[in-house]
Amino acid sequence: MNTVTLSPKFQVVIPQPVRDFLKLKAGQKLQVFALGGRIEIVPMKPMKEMRGFLKGMNRDFEREPDRL
Repeated sequence: MNTVTLSPKFQVVIPQPVRDFLKLKAGQKLQVFALGGRIEIVPMKPMKEMRGFLKGMNRDFEREPDRL
């Protein structure tokens, strides 16, 4: 488990193994969410990378009547 320390300027450094695993680059945009008492940091991806990410998703489920 990687541990970081919050600086007096409210900054954190993402540990090298995490940066390498997620292929993060300097200057890359990240989204920050507060969820249930924790902080989540999610790398933003260009829209071109999102093409086809739902391919193969199971669409066989009951839908709400107003969504047909």
